[in-house]
Amino acid sequence: QVQLVESGGGLVQAGGSLRLSCAASGRTFSNYYMGWFRQAPGKEREFVTAITWDGGNTYYADSVKGRFTISRDNAKNTVYLQMNSLKPEDTAVYYCAEKFSTLRGVYYRVGEYDYWGQGTQVTVSS
Repeated sequence: QVQLVESGGGLVQAGGSLRLSCAASGRTFSNYYMGWFRQAPGKEREFVTAITWDGGNTYYADSVKGRFTISRDNAKNTVYLQMNSLKPEDTAVYYCAEKFSTLRGVYYRVGEYDYWGQGTQVTVSS
């Protein structure tokens, strides 16, 4: 059974940091391209960042570039999102997602991903 479980969300002050984790199970993790998305209240789910199957390429939304870092550990079947210099506008539910692909290039559309986690809340206070 395919499963993605996010953790690490919480409440943090502006300027602070959080590290999200997404643990995958149920198939060969290294065959999957991984992404992080977020959804704020009343808004559509939006792309945040993605990483290729081997960690060789990463992609970021302009709004988080230079502040967020995606990484993965295929031995642990886990993808991470390090978030620094957090802003109130980063407040959202953060979702990890996976796409069965070993190709390069950026996949930023929700519909391009095969599986999703349940999400973890990140709240940044001003």
